Amino acid sequence: MNDLVFIGSVDDEPYTTDKIISDYSGNSLHAVKNLIYQHRSDFEEYGILSFEMTKLNGRGRPRKNYRLNEEQATLLMTYLDNTDQVREFKKKLVRAFFTIRNEKLEQVKNRVAGISHRRTLTDAIQRWQHGNRWSYKTITDLLLKQVTGMNAKQLKTSRHVKNAMDGLTTSEQAKYQQLENIVTGFIGLNKTYDQIKGVLLLTSEVV
Repeated sequence: MNDLVFIGSVDDEPYTTDKIISDYSGNSLHAVKNLIYQHRSDFEEYGILSFEMTKLNGRGRPRKNYRLNEEQATLLMTYLDNTDQVREFKKKLVRAFFTIRNEKLEQVKNRVAGISHRRTLTDAIQRWQHGNRWSYKTITDLLLKQVTGMNAKQLKTSRHVKNAMDGLTTSEQAKYQQLENIVTGFIGLNKTYDQIKGVLLLTSEVV
């Protein structure tokens, strides 16, 4: 993943935000939002002008944070003064959208291929004598933590995704799959959670 373009899920279009454009183009966030507001109908020609409402540091009045698809972001860049900083950012943004599209194609293929493995893990947990109703979430968080250093909730927040699995890069997907296969095997052997966690901590260092 990069820090310029995001994917809400593998079913969504890649997007950037008004804040990203503000931060990297050298324009104030207020000025960028005003351009979007003034030319709203232009942006809507390239798709729904989506946004989310957030509060600054969790306080105060909520404000709109615009999510712009590739065409909308490109259009917005044409409305900005063509400074050296803006031109340099344009190149980075084009490269970021191109990279994320290629990454998304691989993610989709890997996610589809991983469905059967997830079902195998689910079936194993259902038969696990040490399992409970939270086991699937606990095991998933354990796997994600080993691969990314974050649990599902943290991953969704950090990488702007609705489903934690959509936040994994292709290399992380491969590592996750390897570790998931190991965990499924140990659950099948009715090992305890602590035993599985101990093995996983050792295994993840060499996978």
